[in-house]
Amino acid sequence: MNWPKSNDVLGSVNRGNAIESGLCTLCRADCQGKCETWLSSLRGREILYPRDFGLVTAGSGNTTHVGVSYNSLRIQGLNYGAFGSVNTEEDLLFTDVSLETSFGAEEKTKCRVPFMTGALGSTFIAAKYWDSFAAGCALVGAPIVVGENVVGVDRESEISKGRITKAPELERRIDTYMRYYDGYGAIIVQMNVEDTRNGVAEYLAEKYGDKVIIELKWGQGAKNIGGEIEVTSLDYAQFLKDRGYLVDPDPEKPEVQEGFRRGAIKHFARHSRLGYTNLSTYDQVHDEFMTSVNYLRKLGFKRISLKTGSYGMEALAMAIKFASEAELDLLTMDGSGGGTGMSPWNMMESWGVPSILLHAKAHEYASRLAARGKRVVDMSFAGGFAKGSNIFKALAMGAPYTKMICMGRAMMIPGFLGSNIEGVLHPERREKVCGNWDKLPAAVSRYGSTAEEIFACYQDVEKKVGKDEMKNVPLGAVAIWCLVDKLSAGLQQLMCGGRKFSLEDITRADIASGNRETERETGVRFITDVMDETAKKILDM
Repeated sequence: MNWPKSNDVLGSVNRGNAIESGLCTLCRADCQGKCETWLSSLRGREILYPRDFGLVTAGSGNTTHVGVSYNSLRIQGLNYGAFGSVNTEEDLLFTDVSLETSFGAEEKTKCRVPFMTGALGSTFIAAKYWDSFAAGCALVGAPIVVGENVVGVDRESEISKGRITKAPELERRIDTYMRYYDGYGAIIVQMNVEDTRNGVAEYLAEKYGDKVIIELKWGQGAKNIGGEIEVTSLDYAQFLKDRGYLVDPDPEKPEVQEGFRRGAIKHFARHSRLGYTNLSTYDQVHDEFMTSVNYLRKLGFKRISLKTGSYGMEALAMAIKFASEAELDLLTMDGSGGGTGMSPWNMMESWGVPSILLHAKAHEYASRLAARGKRVVDMSFAGGFAKGSNIFKALAMGAPYTKMICMGRAMMIPGFLGSNIEGVLHPERREKVCGNWDKLPAAVSRYGSTAEEIFACYQDVEKKVGKDEMKNVPLGAVAIWCLVDKLSAGLQQLMCGGRKFSLEDITRADIASGNRETERETGVRFITDVMDETAKKILDM
């Protein structure tokens, strides 16, 4: 499908090619606007409604659904009743809907909202804007994931006898989140093959104990090979190769060095290893996985999660079964096309199982385990989410197993935007916050010239942290609060319309397929078949 680049009702416009999430295919940190997520990072729940109230009326044309995607699902509503822990003796409002959730096997991790970030790892954009990402997520009570290879690419980290002895960047990321952590949310640290070899788990266990959740990684929706970053320094490329990474082209080759000096070669790509390449059977993978989990538990980790990508049905079944059997706390399944900091573009366009199909099968497989009396691991769905409507659909698609929705690029946009604004309003901070603008673009200045005017939720953040601490809160974190405010209010409204006042009351009956193909592929009933039998009974009474 070709997604529209602009929405006249909301006043949003995509700079690049629009996709189902409402984001552009290429999201820039220096973007001056103004997709729906970008606007929401300034104005919060204001962006739920048509602009120019009193001068306009609006009508949706999004009622014809072609193909199989989350857009081809419709959200159901009810005209009576109320489900959830609410006082039904009084009339209820959408603000009565609770979005608090939790996940975990033995020890529950509480979250104020069912949103979490994707893995923000060794890509430099994650490091540059981490203060905004971490502070923002901690303030709203959402988990954040420190992605793979953070220790390995840190030039200040130290490895002795194959084990990490100093990891300043990893510590910075954890400590920044913990500054505003108040018991809701979590800091999750992901490990890939190199992290395992470098002893990241042992380092975390000794320094932070059970304050962090440790995450094993099988893959992601953007690619089916290991992680990559791009570096522009020959010296840094050599450092990474010495750390054991594949660096392409090889910085040790004389011809490559000469090409770099002459300007023909301008950058190097660092690649990670693939996991389980020495295994060839189901039993071997199972045993290796269980051994890894048991080892982490012996180190003292009480909470362990798994992240997997958009592999086929066998790998999906293995992830669900292994994670359930090992009593993991969370399983994140990232469908195609999940976002990336750096992945081969042809791979992103053509590999893997699309999100809706992966998530539909995850529900089917989880239900199969549950029917046998097995505990099913709590799940998080990822792969192209940025709108409250699709978040609701995904929660319903995986109900009752899905506790969280994982968003990568959508949760990064407010960090970029807030940092750019802070760099203009406080030029002395521009280098620290990585601001990219010299002046406020018209899409921002129309709302004001101060942070208090520009960000609709500024005062909410200030109330939470206090006026004295507010000067330390990055504006990127304020922007994350604004985005979460919009997503939360939108989700509350959709839940209220379905008479569901807590997340645990959402079921698959709250969504319907907009075409027969979507019904066939997802198992979600066609919209006019839902409750059709009940309707006919009413008519025949």
